[in-house]
This record gives sequence, C-alpha cells and structure tokens, in this order.
Amino acid sequence: MFAVNLIKNKQCPLDIPEHIEVKHGDMVIILTEKGEEVVQAYKVPPQVESILIRKKVPSIPLLRVMTEEDKKSYEELKSLEEQGYKDCLELIKQHNLQMNLIQCKYTFDRRKVTFYYTAPERVDFRELLKDLTKVFKRVRIDLKHIGVRDETSLCCGNGLCGRPFCCCTFKRQFDSINIKLAHDQSMPITPSKISGTCGRLLCCLNYEYKNYIETAKEMVPIGSGVMTAEGVGRVCGLNILTKNVSVKLADGKIKEFPSDEVEMIDTDVNIEIDVNNAGYKYSSMQQITDENIDIKQYEDDKNSSTGNI
Repeated sequence: MFAVNLIKNKQCPLDIPEHIEVKHGDMVIILTEKGEEVVQAYKVPPQVESILIRKKVPSIPLLRVMTEEDKKSYEELKSLEEQGYKDCLELIKQHNLQMNLIQCKYTFDRRKVTFYYTAPERVDFRELLKDLTKVFKRVRIDLKHIGVRDETSLCCGNGLCGRPFCCCTFKRQFDSINIKLAHDQSMPITPSKISGTCGRLLCCLNYEYKNYIETAKEMVPIGSGVMTAEGVGRVCGLNILTKNVSVKLADGKIKEFPSDEVEMIDTDVNIEIDVNNAGYKYSSMQQITDENIDIKQYEDDKNSSTGNI
C-alpha cells in the first residue's frame, strides 16, 4: 500500500490504477475535493496499513506520477504562488484589514487558489474579495481563516529540540495545553522555555505528563512527615526522574533521599516548608517565574487552531 499526507498530516491511502507504477518517494498528482494536488507518495508499513484498513480510511485517486513536464509546470506554479502572495498582501494593506496573510496555494490544475490567514477577530473581506477577482481571473478564490498553531504547521520549521515541528510531521490534531502541565513538571515558567513558534505552550508538555503524575502517586506526597536515616523531616520536593524526595530536616537543612528509603509517619512534624517553591523537581532546573508576564496568553484560545482546514 502507498499513501500520502494531506494538510494537517491527514494520512490517506492511494487508489493506484493498474497501469501506473509507483515507487517510494515519488512526487505524484492526486485528485482531491480541492482539485489536482501535488504530494509525495510513500510506502506504508504493514502495521500502519492494517490500521488504515481497519478504520476504513477513504483512498485518494492517483492521476499520475509527475513527469518532467509536470515538474516544470510545478516550478512555474511556485512562482505564481509567490506573486499571488504579494498581490494579495498589497490589497490587504490597501483595505487596512487586520489579518496576517500566511500562504497562497494553487491547485496543480490552477482552477483554485487558497489564501490562508490568521486574524485576532472575524474579518469582513468582501471588498477584498472583489478586488481579488479582478487580479485572479478565471480561478476560484478561497480565503481561509486559520489558527496560529495551524499557521506553524503550514509554514514548517524546527523546534527547540532541533527536530521538525511535531505539527508538521505526525500530529493530526492539537491537544489542549495549559500552564498546569509546566508547573507539575517544574519547567521554568518563561515564554522562551515553554512556548513554541506559534506563541502557544509547547505540544510536547503533554507527552510525559502522565508519567510524571503516575510516578508522583507512588512517592511520598509533598508536605508529609517522614522518618529518614538522619531523623524526622518533612517532604518539600520530589525529583520524578531519579525518584528521590527532598526532605527538610529539623536543623533546617534540605537533603535528598531515595523514595523507598523514607517512611511516612502519622505524627505532626513541626517543620515549615516554602509551599510556593515546593513541587516536582526536574533535574537541577529551578522554578523561574516572571511576574510581569501574563502566562495565560500562551494557553489555547479560540484563535489557537482551526478544525476544518
């Protein structure tokens, strides 16, 4: 089985006519509801093939493998898209519209052009559309309002980890992200550390969160009185990765002990701990908070993503 990835990494199997031979990595022309599109075909592993069959994912008709003539036409199309982007951007400025143009995309048959844009609020682009019809003749024009997370998935790039964005490679839908995920993993609460190019919290904050919570349940809770090899103390922090607990002893010193070497006690331990700084500890990273930053603006909102592109 061969498949292709459409927008938002939607994986669809190819319906290949018997007389066409396809190789892994070939650039092919397919027929979608938008028209003819150029994509790359790839061979599907058996495990993925069984999932696509089980879920009855509709196949996409393959028209042909790109010829040399098609490749030349595709290069011309790219130049046409660049010029179309400039033309639309100029008209947006003329109409003084509060919208950020992201991409101009033609179908391969040049029957439809789509302009993707982001905007803080709903945009009345009726006058803009009238002017666009004068510039782009004999072609269907579509203006798509998308979210900032979708913008990043369209533009592609590399994240803080050095790898391609998750939204450009394997993520098919965006999960809800909130600041609690960063707090519970003791990430430094600074935008440069916990937000992505899209300006929202990193998708990967969700990846290990469940493991942190499950591991924390097996450890002594913060604030508990415990007996250690050096006497009675009170738990003031957890190191999830090493499964160590930080304990404040009666003399005021804070020391780390393996979780299985401390024992909870029922007696009230009269040792004060800093509740604000107590939490899960991630390696030697310290909790950093900039009081001047409204971290809520980095959480999901109505302009974060769009489900229908």
